[in-house]
Amino acid sequence: MKVANYDRIGKNYNLTRKADPYLAKRLHHFLRTQPTEKYLDIGCGTGNYTVALHDIGIDFIGVDPSMQMLQKAKANNPNIQWVQAKAEDLPFENESFDGAMVTLTIHHWSDLGNAFDEIARVLRPKGRLVIFTSTPHQMKGYWLNHYFPNMLNDSMVQMPSLERVVESLTKAGFTISVLEKYFIREGHEDLFLYAGKHEPALYLDERVRQGISSFSSLANREEVANGLRYLKEDIASGFIREIIKEYENEEGDYIFLVAVKAG
Repeated sequence: MKVANYDRIGKNYNLTRKADPYLAKRLHHFLRTQPTEKYLDIGCGTGNYTVALHDIGIDFIGVDPSMQMLQKAKANNPNIQWVQAKAEDLPFENESFDGAMVTLTIHHWSDLGNAFDEIARVLRPKGRLVIFTSTPHQMKGYWLNHYFPNMLNDSMVQMPSLERVVESLTKAGFTISVLEKYFIREGHEDLFLYAGKHEPALYLDERVRQGISSFSSLANREEVANGLRYLKEDIASGFIREIIKEYENEEGDYIFLVAVKAG
């Protein structure tokens, strides 16, 4: 797991990585939360979604391996319990949570199988695990490939396939109940990798790129510089519309996966 990566980018992370209201609503919907139940946000980062759901009355504990991120999370809401830990080694008792959510983090885990085993261990029977992620297949449809092909390829290599995720969940004792494609909407407030799908000029902002691990850790500086130059030219000429159109597809940009522990 690239803990140092998020320790490094965590300083300005909250400038561009805010909880998107629509995405937060979908997470809430899939968790099927109850006021008396307890939930876990694994890989919570600076806690934007943890806080968003906590603010509507859901009891959450946020977990992240990066102390830099957790310091930001605690500043956002000191009333939530923030715990430094990895997904593969959760410091909680067996069957102590009713549900968990995992947003854009499974590609940073060192051992997918062990992590899902740990989550299964701490969830109560019939506990729900909501995963928000992207797949390599979906990422092939990002128009960013036109400008940053090596960076996107490295990102796809890091991202576990949907087949691998489902297989690991099944081995850990989960049943898949929902697979829902997620298409980036205009005005998306959480500026992760493909949030600029409809607003390509966002990628010209260094602050946006600093909050995206692909740009901050996986990208080659020369490729980024060249790609940004071409992107800027294409935005100015309007040719970017042709590039975006070329990559249009119905595979979804990200995916929600809901898994239920046996019980």
